[in-house]
Amino acid sequence: MRHAVVCLLLLVAACGKKEDAGAAGSTTSGSARSNDDTQREQARFDAERRPEKVIEALGIKAGSRVADVGAGTGLLTVHLARAVAPNGTVVATDIDGAVLELLYQRLAAAGLAEVVERRVVGSETPGLEAGAYDAILLAEVDHYFSDPVGWLKAATAALKPNGRIVISNRIHHRAKSMAAGQKAGLVLQSESAPVTTHFIAVFVAPDAAPKK
Repeated sequence: MRHAVVCLLLLVAACGKKEDAGAAGSTTSGSARSNDDTQREQARFDAERRPEKVIEALGIKAGSRVADVGAGTGLLTVHLARAVAPNGTVVATDIDGAVLELLYQRLAAAGLAEVVERRVVGSETPGLEAGAYDAILLAEVDHYFSDPVGWLKAATAALKPNGRIVISNRIHHRAKSMAAGQKAGLVLQSESAPVTTHFIAVFVAPDAAPKK
Protein backbone atom coordinates (compact mmCIF):
# COMPACT_ATOMS: atom_id res chain seq x y z
CA MET A 1 0.00 0.00 0.00
CA ARG A 2 2.79 2.42 0.93
CA HIS A 3 4.57 1.70 -2.36
CA ALA A 4 1.37 2.44 -4.29
CA VAL A 5 0.96 5.79 -2.54
CA VAL A 6 4.58 6.73 -3.32
CA CYS A 7 4.09 5.86 -6.99
CA LEU A 8 0.90 7.94 -7.12
CA LEU A 9 2.67 10.92 -5.61
CA LEU A 10 5.53 10.62 -8.08
CA LEU A 11 3.08 10.48 -10.97
CA VAL A 12 1.32 13.63 -9.77
CA ALA A 13 4.67 15.37 -9.46
CA ALA A 14 5.81 14.35 -12.92
CA CYS A 15 2.83 15.69 -14.85
CA GLY A 16 3.63 19.20 -16.05
CA LYS A 17 7.16 19.14 -14.60
CA LYS A 18 6.15 19.37 -11.00
CA GLU A 19 4.13 21.54 -8.67
CA ASP A 20 4.16 25.00 -10.19
CA ALA A 21 4.14 24.02 -13.87
CA GLY A 22 1.06 21.84 -13.84
CA ALA A 23 -1.57 24.56 -14.03
CA ALA A 24 -0.91 25.27 -17.69
CA GLY A 25 -2.51 22.49 -19.67
CA SER A 26 -2.91 20.14 -16.71
CA THR A 27 -6.47 19.32 -17.70
CA THR A 28 -5.65 18.88 -21.36
CA SER A 29 -4.91 15.46 -22.81
CA GLY A 30 -1.77 14.92 -24.86
CA SER A 31 -3.74 14.35 -28.07
CA ALA A 32 -5.80 17.52 -27.56
CA ARG A 33 -2.95 19.83 -26.56
CA SER A 34 -2.17 22.29 -29.35
CA ASN A 35 1.20 23.72 -30.25
CA ASP A 36 -0.02 27.09 -28.95
CA ASP A 37 -0.87 25.53 -25.58
CA THR A 38 2.56 23.93 -25.41
CA GLN A 39 4.33 27.15 -26.33
CA ARG A 40 2.40 29.17 -23.75
CA GLU A 41 3.15 26.58 -21.08
CA GLN A 42 6.84 26.64 -21.97
CA ALA A 43 7.00 30.44 -22.04
CA ARG A 44 5.38 30.69 -18.61
CA PHE A 45 7.72 28.08 -17.15
CA ASP A 46 10.81 29.72 -18.63
CA ALA A 47 9.82 33.15 -17.30
CA GLU A 48 9.06 31.88 -13.80
CA ARG A 49 11.88 29.39 -13.32
CA ARG A 50 14.89 30.74 -15.25
CA PRO A 51 15.98 27.33 -16.59
CA GLU A 52 19.24 28.79 -17.87
CA LYS A 53 20.40 28.86 -14.25
CA VAL A 54 19.76 25.12 -13.94
CA ILE A 55 21.82 24.53 -17.10
CA GLU A 56 24.60 26.65 -15.65
CA ALA A 57 24.54 24.64 -12.42
CA LEU A 58 24.69 21.35 -14.31
CA GLY A 59 27.82 22.49 -16.14
CA ILE A 60 26.80 20.66 -19.30
CA LYS A 61 27.79 21.48 -22.87
CA ALA A 62 27.69 19.98 -26.34
CA GLY A 63 28.55 16.29 -26.08
CA SER A 64 27.61 15.90 -22.40
CA ARG A 65 25.48 13.04 -21.10
CA VAL A 66 22.93 14.15 -18.51
CA ALA A 67 19.99 12.49 -16.77
CA ASP A 68 16.75 14.40 -16.18
CA VAL A 69 15.12 12.46 -13.33
CA GLY A 70 11.32 12.65 -13.21
CA ALA A 71 11.39 14.60 -16.46
CA GLY A 72 7.60 14.79 -16.80
CA THR A 73 6.44 16.55 -19.96
CA GLY A 74 9.89 17.96 -20.67
CA LEU A 75 9.71 21.62 -19.69
CA LEU A 76 13.29 21.45 -18.45
CA THR A 77 14.36 18.61 -20.72
CA VAL A 78 14.12 20.77 -23.83
CA HIS A 79 16.70 23.16 -22.34
CA LEU A 80 19.02 20.28 -21.41
CA ALA A 81 18.73 18.92 -24.95
CA ARG A 82 19.69 22.25 -26.48
CA ALA A 83 22.68 22.47 -24.17
CA VAL A 84 24.13 19.06 -25.10
CA ALA A 85 23.17 19.00 -28.80
CA PRO A 86 24.14 17.92 -31.36
CA ASN A 87 26.28 15.03 -30.12
CA GLY A 88 25.27 14.77 -26.46
CA THR A 89 22.45 12.82 -24.81
CA VAL A 90 19.72 13.55 -22.30
CA VAL A 91 18.29 10.47 -20.58
CA ALA A 92 14.81 11.56 -19.50
CA THR A 93 13.38 9.25 -16.85
CA ASP A 94 9.91 8.96 -15.39
CA ILE A 95 7.73 6.29 -13.81
CA ASP A 96 5.01 6.87 -16.42
CA GLY A 97 5.52 6.11 -20.10
CA ALA A 98 2.47 8.14 -21.12
CA VAL A 99 4.01 11.29 -19.64
CA LEU A 100 7.17 10.60 -21.61
CA GLU A 101 5.08 10.54 -24.79
CA LEU A 102 4.12 14.16 -24.06
CA LEU A 103 7.80 14.87 -23.52
CA TYR A 104 8.56 13.38 -26.92
CA GLN A 105 6.00 15.65 -28.56
CA ARG A 106 7.61 18.71 -26.99
CA LEU A 107 11.12 17.66 -28.02
CA ALA A 108 10.01 16.70 -31.54
CA ALA A 109 8.41 20.12 -32.03
CA ALA A 110 11.71 21.70 -31.02
CA GLY A 111 13.69 19.46 -33.37
CA LEU A 112 15.52 17.82 -30.45
CA ALA A 113 13.90 14.40 -30.18
CA GLU A 114 17.03 12.61 -31.40
CA VAL A 115 19.05 14.03 -28.52
CA VAL A 116 16.76 12.57 -25.84
CA GLU A 117 16.43 8.96 -24.70
CA ARG A 118 13.19 8.30 -22.82
CA ARG A 119 13.38 5.75 -20.04
CA VAL A 120 10.67 4.38 -17.73
CA VAL A 121 12.15 3.62 -14.31
CA GLY A 122 11.00 2.42 -10.89
CA SER A 123 9.81 4.91 -8.31
CA GLU A 124 12.67 4.29 -5.87
CA THR A 125 15.69 3.51 -8.09
CA PRO A 126 17.63 5.80 -10.46
CA GLY A 127 17.68 3.30 -13.31
CA LEU A 128 20.94 4.78 -14.60
CA GLU A 129 24.01 2.88 -15.74
CA ALA A 130 27.21 3.20 -13.73
CA GLY A 131 29.90 5.77 -14.50
CA ALA A 132 28.08 7.23 -17.50
CA TYR A 133 26.80 10.71 -16.59
CA ASP A 134 28.36 14.14 -16.49
CA ALA A 135 25.40 15.39 -14.48
CA ILE A 136 22.15 14.16 -12.94
CA LEU A 137 19.28 16.59 -12.41
CA LEU A 138 16.52 16.17 -9.83
CA ALA A 139 14.01 18.98 -10.34
CA GLU A 140 11.14 19.02 -7.84
CA VAL A 141 11.30 15.27 -7.29
CA ASP A 142 13.66 14.27 -4.47
CA HIS A 143 11.13 14.98 -1.71
CA TYR A 144 8.92 12.18 -3.08
CA PHE A 145 11.49 9.44 -2.46
CA SER A 146 10.80 7.32 0.61
CA ASP A 147 14.59 6.88 0.99
CA PRO A 148 16.28 9.93 -0.58
CA VAL A 149 19.63 9.07 1.00
CA GLY A 150 19.66 5.59 -0.54
CA TRP A 151 18.54 7.01 -3.88
CA LEU A 152 21.34 9.58 -3.93
CA LYS A 153 23.94 6.96 -3.00
CA ALA A 154 22.78 4.79 -5.91
CA ALA A 155 22.79 7.78 -8.27
CA THR A 156 26.34 8.73 -7.28
CA ALA A 157 27.55 5.46 -8.81
CA ALA A 158 26.16 6.62 -12.16
CA LEU A 159 28.38 9.72 -12.29
CA LYS A 160 31.53 10.04 -14.34
CA PRO A 161 34.62 11.28 -12.50
CA ASN A 162 33.95 14.94 -11.61
CA GLY A 163 30.25 14.47 -12.35
CA ARG A 164 27.64 16.33 -10.33
CA ILE A 165 24.15 15.87 -8.93
CA VAL A 166 21.99 18.99 -9.09
CA ILE A 167 18.87 19.31 -6.96
CA SER A 168 16.39 22.07 -7.76
CA ASN A 169 13.29 22.32 -5.61
CA ARG A 170 11.01 24.66 -3.72
CA ILE A 171 12.57 26.52 -0.83
CA HIS A 172 10.50 24.71 1.79
CA HIS A 173 12.10 21.40 0.71
CA ARG A 174 15.64 22.76 1.03
CA ALA A 175 16.45 21.48 4.52
CA LYS A 176 15.39 17.93 3.64
CA SER A 177 17.35 17.98 0.37
CA MET A 178 20.51 19.30 2.02
CA ALA A 179 20.33 16.76 4.83
CA ALA A 180 19.86 13.89 2.39
CA GLY A 181 22.84 15.00 0.31
CA GLN A 182 25.05 15.21 3.37
CA LYS A 183 23.94 11.82 4.71
CA ALA A 184 24.56 10.29 1.28
CA GLY A 185 28.19 11.39 1.53
CA LEU A 186 27.96 14.10 -1.12
CA VAL A 187 29.78 17.42 -0.92
CA LEU A 188 27.87 20.66 -1.52
CA GLN A 189 29.81 22.52 -4.19
CA SER A 190 27.52 25.52 -4.64
CA GLU A 191 24.02 26.77 -3.92
CA SER A 192 21.89 29.53 -5.42
CA ALA A 193 18.33 30.82 -5.48
CA PRO A 194 17.84 32.48 -8.88
CA VAL A 195 14.10 32.80 -8.20
CA THR A 196 12.54 33.45 -4.81
CA THR A 197 10.55 30.20 -4.78
CA HIS A 198 13.32 27.70 -5.61
CA PHE A 199 16.88 26.79 -4.73
CA ILE A 200 19.53 25.03 -6.81
CA ALA A 201 22.15 22.90 -5.04
CA VAL A 202 25.15 21.34 -6.77
CA PHE A 203 26.62 18.22 -5.15
CA VAL A 204 29.70 16.19 -6.07
CA ALA A 205 31.16 12.95 -4.80
CA PRO A 206 33.87 13.33 -2.11
CA ASP A 207 36.66 12.31 -4.47
CA ALA A 208 35.58 15.02 -6.93
CA ALA A 209 35.42 17.82 -4.36
CA PRO A 210 38.23 20.43 -4.37
CA LYS A 211 40.86 19.74 -1.74
CA LYS A 212 41.03 22.33 1.04
